[in-house]
Amino acid sequence: MLILLPPSESKAVRDRGAHLRWERLSAPELTGARREVATALAGVSDRIDAPIVLGVSANLAPEIALNTRLDSSPTLPARELYTGVLYDALDLATLDASESRRATARLRVVSALYGAVRLTDRVAPYRLSMGVNLPGVGPLAAFWRPHLAPVLHAAAGRGLVVDCRSSTYAAAWSPAGRLAERWVQVRVPGATHMAKHTRGLVSRSLCLDAADPRRPEELVDLLQPYHQVQLTPPERPGRPWVLDVTPT
Repeated sequence: MLILLPPSESKAVRDRGAHLRWERLSAPELTGARREVATALAGVSDRIDAPIVLGVSANLAPEIALNTRLDSSPTLPARELYTGVLYDALDLATLDASESRRATARLRVVSALYGAVRLTDRVAPYRLSMGVNLPGVGPLAAFWRPHLAPVLHAAAGRGLVVDCRSSTYAAAWSPAGRLAERWVQVRVPGATHMAKHTRGLVSRSLCLDAADPRRPEELVDLLQPYHQVQLTPPERPGRPWVLDVTPT
């Protein structure tokens, strides 16, 4: 099973620690693309109009400045880097050893800078959204699409793809071919805060349980003890199954 998460806008930082080693990140075939984005991002972030280009408030200048120090900033594991509502609900720190191994195996964070990372990847803090049209690179979702396709397809294997991404990050990759038949999009009605919280709880439930469903219907059986869910078949070939989760 492959569980896809969006990053969080808020990120933890450290005062000391090892520097970023691009070649040590998972999916090393993404190294060239990662470096290309990082170089373009550093250049943009050093400009006076950086907040406008990056689509953020000028008050976030300290976070933008992190983009110019990616190679020298202290790194931390992705499981600690990303904070916010979804990651608070996921609560990785309270998983036991077996659950933590499942989380590492199943979860991938789709990132505008790093493409996709495992929880154990040591990465530097940054500020960049997948919705940005980055000078020198172009629209990031379109840039990442061909790079992420083989990586995430291989990561999914013969299992389900449980998609907890927002639409901005979902634009960077969609399962295709036979894999699309095992693609389940988690949909939560209501406010954004509650949707993020619920997706975090669903992701946590899928790490707590050792079961590895191979069909969307089996996913419902796994989640029903924890959540109120309803599964809808794809509206047409190539589109995902939709798992509606009622917030509690």
